[in-house]
Amino acid sequence: MNEMLGSRIKALRSARNFTQEQIADQIGVSRQKYARIESGVNSITLDILSKVAEVLDVTVRDITRVLDETPVVAYRVGKENGSSKKIFDMLDLFYANKHMYAKLQRKDMI
Repeated sequence: MNEMLGSRIKALRSARNFTQEQIADQIGVSRQKYARIESGVNSITLDILSKVAEVLDVTVRDITRVLDETPVVAYRVGKENGSSKKIFDMLDLFYANKHMYAKLQRKDMI
């Protein structure tokens, strides 16, 4: 979670052409502490999060939105039980076959 927030903050900062030092000065922390927030080493408090949002001219929601987004392949990471793996394998096979069928259909039309 810290890494996702830090990465989002870094992207917003870079898009606005701010340096870490400029942001750190404006929110009242050292550049090192700010760098650790961006890298995900340090947790970010709501107070600092709201200050960063204000400096970057975004809302706290704009920053924390990344926590709501789930990766498309999230089902492939972590523990899998046998039945869910079978289901996902069947879905993969279905879409592969669907793609191949569409390819063959186009070939037959030529």
